Amino acid sequence: MRTTVGWQAVRAGNTLRRVSLERRELRGDDVAVRVDYCGVCHSDLHAVRAHTDNDDAPLVPGHEFTGVVTDIGREVARFAIGDTVAVGNIVDSCGTCAMCRQGQENFCYEFPTLTYSGTDRHDGSTTLGGYSREYIVRDQFAYPLPTGLDPAAAAPLLCAGITVWEPLQALGVGPGSRVAVAGLGGLGHLAVKLAVALGADTTVISRSTDKADDARRLGAHDLIVSTDEQQMTASRDRFDVVIDTIAVPHDIDPYLRLVALDGTLSHLGHLGPVTVQTTDLLVGRKKLSSAGSGGRPATAAMLDFCAKHNVTADIEIVPSKHINETLERLERNDVRYRFVLDMSDLS
Repeated sequence: MRTTVGWQAVRAGNTLRRVSLERRELRGDDVAVRVDYCGVCHSDLHAVRAHTDNDDAPLVPGHEFTGVVTDIGREVARFAIGDTVAVGNIVDSCGTCAMCRQGQENFCYEFPTLTYSGTDRHDGSTTLGGYSREYIVRDQFAYPLPTGLDPAAAAPLLCAGITVWEPLQALGVGPGSRVAVAGLGGLGHLAVKLAVALGADTTVISRSTDKADDARRLGAHDLIVSTDEQQMTASRDRFDVVIDTIAVPHDIDPYLRLVALDGTLSHLGHLGPVTVQTTDLLVGRKKLSSAGSGGRPATAAMLDFCAKHNVTADIEIVPSKHINETLERLERNDVRYRFVLDMSDLS
């Protein structure tokens, strides 16, 4: 086994502690990555807070990171030592089911192997995430980081970025599309940047005008205050696509009413149960959809697009030793718009 250092959940107070971690020796198609920057996702926060005394498996979060290849397996031809790479929230899949054959490994029938708290397909061990100095990953699930993308600001593209890219692409967003993004957070700000870069007329929907300046800076053409009934009524049937990135349970009916004839509400932020009136879909032939992550071809295409259009996350870089304070701030939504851990203090 290889030994590295990372941040693992301990049950007392749901905090993370610096510990030694064991990584597998390289298989033929593996690459070893020195993790330089790792984004902090709400999923990480939920996982840490939910970790209990009954959980036998170790928890090391982190599933959006960039770094440098330090070693390669004997069968690897895609990468060389010294290459800068990015890794997202999926690190393996069956490779043979209908979804995998279509390049949608995120929908693998056998369930994809997640970057952390997943089950390794070969030895059954629990995967330990990117809050560490080294990660071992199958080469097919590492991506060359295009020249020009800042490694720190690009890290959140591998989760938040691909999560919003997937529906924007699937729904055909491009020049002339009318897109609204509900919620201007870690997901939402990237949805705005990508929709604008795709040529869409883009609007932000927010509970107040507090983020109006940010919305304009990100490229949005308009802002609707969701608590202003007059503004919401005036925008009925206005948008071809509404990307809902709100991370807490909420009523989706007001956002569905903003969708135009044959348009779609893509519900991304909160993946719990929702209630919808069928007539709100019927009137206007509206559609309700969702998305999660993306397959390998989509992830590679998203990175290339972001490099071409200079799209990265708005980030705050923090030393990894401040991870517990960072999670507390994330819980208070005290970030615009994504925390990224600098892992160099683990060396």
